[in-house]
Amino acid sequence: MDSDSEVILREPPAAGNELDTLLGALERQRGYVAWKCGNLDSAGLRVTLGPSAMTLGGLLKHLAVVEDHTFSVKLYGRDPWPPWDTVDWDADPDWEWHSAAGDSPGQLLSLWREAVGRSRTLVAEAIADGGLDRLASGAWPDGRAPSLRRLLMDMIEEYARHVGHADLIRESVDGLVGEDPE
Repeated sequence: MDSDSEVILREPPAAGNELDTLLGALERQRGYVAWKCGNLDSAGLRVTLGPSAMTLGGLLKHLAVVEDHTFSVKLYGRDPWPPWDTVDWDADPDWEWHSAAGDSPGQLLSLWREAVGRSRTLVAEAIADGGLDRLASGAWPDGRAPSLRRLLMDMIEEYARHVGHADLIRESVDGLVGEDPE
């Protein structure tokens, strides 16, 4: 599947195969995040809710680093992409959340979209090189290497957790609720 001819599913098919179901579920979650974070200015992306310091801007940056870490670092064993390669994660393990306030909406959306694009390409390569059973280059602390199937499930779970956060924060910004009507 090359990136020029790849069809990106907006949601899982009603009765599709395992691969299309996983990829569709991930794309649906990505679509929710794009919608909940879209059309906001810097102030809207910096809004917090209750005692939490979480913002939609921080969420975009966090999901960008998780995309790159999961599919570049874990799946392929590659070095982190910029800007992650220069971050002192020991000094600030939540750097992406804290630093997002200094980024413009365009920078945050671009960073996230570029990470998603790289992830789509890497997943397509992994599918061509072993499918869902392809093992990651990086192993867990106990030595087991997760399959692409497991990494996709973990990414779907990561997005699903944060889509709920995005729902609440976005509603507090301007009342936007529900799912993308498109």
